[in-house]
Amino acid sequence: MWDPVVYRRFGAERSRPFVDLVQRVGAEQPRSVVDLGCGPGELTRTLALRWPGARVSGLDSSPEMIAKASAEAGSVAFSLGDIAAWRPGPEDDVVITNAALQWVPEHLGLLPQWFAGLPDGGWFAMQVPGNFDSPGHRAVWELAAGSVPGLRADPVDDAAGYADLLIAAGAAVDAWETTYLHLLPADGPEHPVLRWMEGTALRPVRAALDDDAWAEFRAELEPRIAEAHPVRHGLVAFPFRRIFVVAQKPPA
Repeated sequence: MWDPVVYRRFGAERSRPFVDLVQRVGAEQPRSVVDLGCGPGELTRTLALRWPGARVSGLDSSPEMIAKASAEAGSVAFSLGDIAAWRPGPEDDVVITNAALQWVPEHLGLLPQWFAGLPDGGWFAMQVPGNFDSPGHRAVWELAAGSVPGLRADPVDDAAGYADLLIAAGAAVDAWETTYLHLLPADGPEHPVLRWMEGTALRPVRAALDDDAWAEFRAELEPRIAEAHPVRHGLVAFPFRRIFVVAQKPPA
């Protein structure tokens, strides 16, 4: 289960990759803009400001996230659904997915299908986290492997791999990687990187464990994270690599 409140921790840091991704989409007057894996919807609503003439919609598999998004929807249409089952419509000129495809094991096979279904001149833009070899993620994998079904050590490709896949599908591709250095305040009883990971990477672990096992897991994980990310001057330096791809289908 997703918790919108927990996910919204460090909202400014989480929003930066979305802004950087959307800036590289060159669509001028799209008819329809779709956000796959829209979460609580704040970033999706910015798409309606970027393209005020478009129909903007968001799709997410979490009832909690869609309930939150729908409560503040404005002009955006939010709906509950599995993004793996989604297919583009004839007017979906822009499709964006931000920090969602790492949760879709079959996404490498879906990307060519989605791209093929775009209208001529359509845009597909994606961002996924690329920090699964970070100390915190390695610690999660080492502690949870074997006890958490479906947990994968590295669920994404690199920028070159995604670019190759979409170029083969006929796209003009812009792909890059960025490592953001987040300086997180150490202003609470828990380590800030642990609090960050509870909003995303630790979700499947929490869902698989009962309360006692979860408390034991956290107690083992936190010192490992604290050793890898020490507090200095009241802040924790948290490097976070992100992978971006923007692809355009040739105009007719």
